[in-house]
Amino acid sequence: MIKFICYPKCTTCQRAKKWLDDNKIEYELRDIKLDNPTLEEFTEWHKKSGLPLKKFFNTSGLLYKSLDLKNKLPEMSESEMLELLATDGMLVKRPLLIGDDFVLVGFKEYEWDERK
Repeated sequence: MIKFICYPKCTTCQRAKKWLDDNKIEYELRDIKLDNPTLEEFTEWHKKSGLPLKKFFNTSGLLYKSLDLKNKLPEMSESEMLELLATDGMLVKRPLLIGDDFVLVGFKEYEWDERK
């Protein structure tokens, strides 16, 4: 089953959830604030996604900005970035849609349409 990892108060996550419901796609909901993904999960998802690791960061988030990650990330190793993502769900770009053979980061309806 598809995993839908979101922050319920996030309006983008709310739109994505509505899209899933409207398209009658079954999913397992996981609140990223209450149940942050593990280092192992992020490592697997990063490999499966084919995306640069920076795409997993919520660059508009307050925590990202307060930690000055815009300047720190370029100096960090991939393993350091993965470990950092596993520390707090508020650092993570949301929502995440995880399937057997794909990982989508953020909600772009046209990308999600391709996975229906």
